[in-house]
Amino acid sequence: MTQAKEIAQKLGELNRDEQWLQAEIARLNRQSIVPLEHIRDLHEWLDGKRKARQSCRLVGESRTGKTVACEAYTLRNKPRQQGRQTPIVPVVYIMPPTKCGSKDLFKEIIEYLRYKAVKGTVSEFRSRAMEVLKGCEVEMIIIDEADRLKPDTFPDVRDINDKLEISVVLVGTDRLDAVIKRDEQVYNRFRAHRRFGKLAGVEFKKTVAIWEEKVLKLPVASNLTSPAMIKILVKATEGYIGRLDEILREAAIKSLSMGYQRLEKEVLQDVAREYS
Repeated sequence: MTQAKEIAQKLGELNRDEQWLQAEIARLNRQSIVPLEHIRDLHEWLDGKRKARQSCRLVGESRTGKTVACEAYTLRNKPRQQGRQTPIVPVVYIMPPTKCGSKDLFKEIIEYLRYKAVKGTVSEFRSRAMEVLKGCEVEMIIIDEADRLKPDTFPDVRDINDKLEISVVLVGTDRLDAVIKRDEQVYNRFRAHRRFGKLAGVEFKKTVAIWEEKVLKLPVASNLTSPAMIKILVKATEGYIGRLDEILREAAIKSLSMGYQRLEKEVLQDVAREYS
């Protein structure tokens, strides 16, 4: 008997959670898109760029919610199709692979629009991508993690705006800024930008209240906006919405598993301590 088997035998099997608890854990693990005010503001900004066909960039630190906000904007611009006609797709959202060359970029675009990518040269991929973008009447392309693009791919990105009058949005961290500033032509094309930052002050407190009401939805109110709870959350999250989401969901699951009907302060402290 191996040491691991011996330990497992001595400790015994873990008890299975009751059905109601399993259902609550599954619910708390499902992704939720919460309509926060700063996301509404971002969507209005993106909408202005789409209508003006102006390219731009969205920059912010990791875990600030840029990806979810961009995906939500894409979902708000639903494709339209009548019968067997070519679908009209207002917004395309892609996340390119690491070290993405022009062929990879065009392949991502073609496949997002549910067309089969051709085999061949970069030129053939480019031609096919331009064809389907025009046919689907695309107005905006959002490229998330845009710093993954190779430097010699950016001229092709720029051409999408020049030749088809499609707004291209580059999304990334400050690393993206460092990449595009190396090429003056690229930088000038994507000079318009917006920072997507961390939460603080009243905005942070409002977000915590929304998360308690719309995401956690525990049987009893946890009073997460009380000074003591907010202090714990501010220290642990540093204003990152992604981290806030992780901590609150985990603490809620742990509280329910311990038999509580609300998120207890001691449980929150225990979970938050791992992020400090």
